[in-house]
Amino acid sequence: MNISVVIPVYNGQDTISPLVERLGKVLPHVSDLFETILVCDGSPDNSWMVIEKLVAQYPWVRGFQLMRNYGQHNALLCGVRAARYEAIVTMDDDLQNPPEEIPILLKKLEEGHDVVFGVPKKMSQTWWRNIASVLSKRIVSFVMGTQSIRDISSYRIFRTHLGHAFEHYQGPDLLLDVLLTWGTDKFAPAFVDEQPRKVGKSNYNLFKLTQMALVMLTSYTTVPLRFASITGFIFTILGVLALLYVVSTYFLLGSEPGFSFLASAVVVFSGVQLFALGIMGEYLGRIFERTYGRPTYQVLKAIGSVDQK
Repeated sequence: MNISVVIPVYNGQDTISPLVERLGKVLPHVSDLFETILVCDGSPDNSWMVIEKLVAQYPWVRGFQLMRNYGQHNALLCGVRAARYEAIVTMDDDLQNPPEEIPILLKKLEEGHDVVFGVPKKMSQTWWRNIASVLSKRIVSFVMGTQSIRDISSYRIFRTHLGHAFEHYQGPDLLLDVLLTWGTDKFAPAFVDEQPRKVGKSNYNLFKLTQMALVMLTSYTTVPLRFASITGFIFTILGVLALLYVVSTYFLLGSEPGFSFLASAVVVFSGVQLFALGIMGEYLGRIFERTYGRPTYQVLKAIGSVDQK
């Protein structure tokens, strides 16, 4: 099976050279034809200069420079649409995804699956980062509607033809794993090693992970709206019960509710209303972003060829 490897690059000037070198040792043993697509996602360092040198050095390496930073999954989509071979491997540029594990992913794919995630045998991040990562992956699997696959990973392999299901997708916010569900439901995990980060630090902090989770929930599912509706219904019932309590105590006991009770009720119901409005605002924001024409990505320069004999 011929393979295209897609790697989004951001602050990867120190890691992509050894990564490509290791790929050059692995890919000839698993594929007759192969390519590596490096997508520079508006990286502020010298990543593009390194990519230009790698393209000149290796005939099977291609490079795409985006006009600005669009996000990891946007850069991935650029590489996926440029891929020429029948299977696509996606991986990070930080050397945490060992290229030597590609045969494991490929073997699992050939068992009849369409998408295989490389699940780390052991998490190599800090404890809070591991927890945040697990939670975000659970949200992704929930949005994907594939609760049986709970370990989503950026180290994945899938069949290139799945791209036909989302070839016309346009929008600034995207999640590749969700787009893949538009073309298949044949997902599987494969356990692989994950190396600790040796250079730099993760581009995903707690704020970005939270922001990404919010984008996932409000871009690909209506569950938050339903949750807001259910919450509003429950508190409406509670409001009716509170009203009955106030009326009954007034007529039966001749006492009026105290200020603390009324203030608490006002605060609770106002908070629920603001919460529901916030969820609706998020959806309106997503609609606005998709209608004012912001591109998913824009290529500034493309270099390299994969003609092999």
